[in-house]
Amino acid sequence: MSLWAIAWRSIRQRGLASLLTAASMALGVTLVVTVLAIYGLLSESFRRNSSFGYNMIVGAKGGSLQLTLNSVYYLSDPIENIPYDYFLEFFPAAKRDQQYQNSLQRQAFDMNWDARVTGALAGQGVGGIATLAECVVADAIEEATAKQWDYSAFFVQRPGRPRVSALEVGRETRYGAFIDLAIPLCLGDYLDQFRVIGTVPEMFGELRYGDNRDQVYEFQQGRNFKSWSRENSYFEAVVGAVVARELGLKLGQRVAPSHGAQEGETHAREFTIVGILSPTGTPQDRAVFINMEGFFLMEDHAKPVEVGEDEGGASSPQVSIEADEVLTPLPVEQREVTAVLLNTRQASHAIFMENLIDEGNVAQAVLPVEEVFRLFNVLVRPLQVVLLGLTVMICVVSGVSIMVSIYNSMSERRHEIAVMRALGAGRETVMAVILLESVMLALLGGVSGWVAAHGLSALMSPLIESYTGVSIGFFDIAPATIDLGTLLGSQDHFGLMISPELLIVPGLIGLAVLVGFAPAAVAYRTDVAASLGK
Repeated sequence: MSLWAIAWRSIRQRGLASLLTAASMALGVTLVVTVLAIYGLLSESFRRNSSFGYNMIVGAKGGSLQLTLNSVYYLSDPIENIPYDYFLEFFPAAKRDQQYQNSLQRQAFDMNWDARVTGALAGQGVGGIATLAECVVADAIEEATAKQWDYSAFFVQRPGRPRVSALEVGRETRYGAFIDLAIPLCLGDYLDQFRVIGTVPEMFGELRYGDNRDQVYEFQQGRNFKSWSRENSYFEAVVGAVVARELGLKLGQRVAPSHGAQEGETHAREFTIVGILSPTGTPQDRAVFINMEGFFLMEDHAKPVEVGEDEGGASSPQVSIEADEVLTPLPVEQREVTAVLLNTRQASHAIFMENLIDEGNVAQAVLPVEEVFRLFNVLVRPLQVVLLGLTVMICVVSGVSIMVSIYNSMSERRHEIAVMRALGAGRETVMAVILLESVMLALLGGVSGWVAAHGLSALMSPLIESYTGVSIGFFDIAPATIDLGTLLGSQDHFGLMISPELLIVPGLIGLAVLVGFAPAAVAYRTDVAASLGK
């Protein structure tokens, strides 16, 4: 009979004690594998969230980590807002000037130009009516003059009111030549416990995510929201998969965000849900996205601006959000954004742009990938080490229980050991049987614990995937985080990374040999004559 068979027969003879000993080891291994799985899940989640589709965030001056948490994960509170005209500096000049058309400054120019041209043409032409040629000339002059708007004098600067600067038309923007995509974020509202973000349709139409920035946002129901639609005007919304599931939201349902906090006052404006995102495993799953134009039109979202009269007594226009149920987009001067997600044309552009933006007094720029991995290394990795240390201690305690179980059985097995010695078994053979028994108990518990942990992960995989977008299969092991060269004590890094799960079996064998040595030594020193006489 082989030594393995003898060891297994001995384990079976003490079935209940062996089962309880293996179960304690299985529990320890289950906890170790679970902690490694959680760490792998967090690593995968952080890795996915670091594939943003953009490589820079611009927001108000403050903490870079707070800006990242606020803009990437929709956590923490917004630092402050940045002026909308600063946000437009990330676009080409033509697009910026197009948005300047909707400004108090342009309205002031139009009103005063019309008044002056009307006065200048009064009494001219046939019967006091301007001729077609005169109107054409006037239009040409107005078009040329519009490129040099300067109506900042119309805005009265009063204590406590933001200063309004003149909008410069026609010049090149500061950063437009380096930016491929700019997505604004406007934060400050909630729907239940979930953040409401005002943004633009490009958020899901042009922005990509994933490792290679090639994954398109898909809708499990509906479509992307529009800047304006005939059915819903400026008030359309898209909700993440988790939000829709937890709040039971459906297409066509109207929702009203609360202002400032979860328990804040609910806005009178309601947004119609036109799309529900498919799960992405990103923070987008836990947020509500509304059309930015509608966000600005909600109460308390317009930046207050005082306007006055020009030198000739003509009043510059007041803001009119709604007149006869026809909504007008908010002027540029009354808009602010919380942050801007930027994707530069080249990765190298992000470096000098970060320094250039930070040197100004309006905003700061952060590289979100650096901030996320710094957060991961500072918070998540140490926590994982602590949890792993605790679970390893549980395994050690389980190993000690193996030693106690076998050691306590030695008094009952002295006669059995003496018989083996009398039949010709050497001291080393007896000692090997005890060590093999310890190894078999450790492996039995270890394999059972591994199967239990992976079975639990596979069972919970649908729920985990619905919240994180990460799918866990039965045979998926923890990510490779240990360098083989470092593990072997070599100064040279082999570049071969292995999963810590692969160390469980060698670790269990080493632990089993270590804890089994004491009872094996007792068996080694067994007095054959004295034991046979009992």
